[in-house]
Amino acid sequence: MLNIRRFVRDKDEETWLRIWNESFKEYEDERAMTMEDMRIWENSPRFDQEGMFIAEWNAKPVGMVYAKVDKKREEKKGFINLIGVVPEFRRKGIGRKLVEKAIDNLKERGMETVESWTREDYTGYRKLLESVGFNLVRVFSTMKKDLDDIASNIGENKEVKLRTMNKTMEDIKLLNWLSNETFKEHYNFRPSTVEETKYSIENEPDIDINGWYFAYLKDKPVGYVGTGIDKKFIEEKGINRGWIWVIGVLKPHRRKGIGARLMLASMKFLKDKGMSEAMLGVDDINPTKAIELYKKVGFTVYKKEPTYCKEIK
Repeated sequence: MLNIRRFVRDKDEETWLRIWNESFKEYEDERAMTMEDMRIWENSPRFDQEGMFIAEWNAKPVGMVYAKVDKKREEKKGFINLIGVVPEFRRKGIGRKLVEKAIDNLKERGMETVESWTREDYTGYRKLLESVGFNLVRVFSTMKKDLDDIASNIGENKEVKLRTMNKTMEDIKLLNWLSNETFKEHYNFRPSTVEETKYSIENEPDIDINGWYFAYLKDKPVGYVGTGIDKKFIEEKGINRGWIWVIGVLKPHRRKGIGARLMLASMKFLKDKGMSEAMLGVDDINPTKAIELYKKVGFTVYKKEPTYCKEIK
């Protein structure tokens, strides 16, 4: 009755998209995935086809799972990045079989631990992970702020000069360096390659390069921020929502108001683009205590995202 098979590239894309869109259409903050999105993902340097599987119930595609191995990561940790079952086929044990298939696949590829995450209110997947031996290891927050009122004079460093990023190799290399330097203490960090950074900047449709800024202090780069606007989300959901995708300040220059300066600039950019709200994600126990900065500039928690891990040696 149930068969789980490998995803076949250049054949199964439409099937994958149908399952994705059926599985997540009920969620207000998820939009439909398009073939353009699929191709961008497949061509990314981080794409891992070996861990993609489709579940079929009586030959009908009804579920999917994406078990990822990051080949540039030294730690033998794999990830269940995505799992979906179309609503009318839930509670038939398909999700469990997909998780088990993902774990077996990661183990076969030499992984010693597996990590997955979900939303706090997705109780079904949380219970499933816990039932097969996953333990809670981390909690992340997605935060939101209305952009009708952007504060000022909150301790932002007014000596900092901001420069808009360009799509040049010089700026891509600078972004890559700043990203690796500012995030090297963070959970699950592994250095990004210049190739990966270049691909994201040049291809991700929800990156607006005009809202990416470098911060300079005495003519030296000390931080950066990047924003994004997903036009397809806005068209589908009717919510003028922008994202602050990333912000980082070099360790010697933290607690000097540089992060606040970057946050205010990114929020102003999104507001000027017609966005009514901004979102961002953060590790609740981020070593830089970034969540305190986000609260200071007016962000509040929108949802919690628990992260689970399991040994599979």
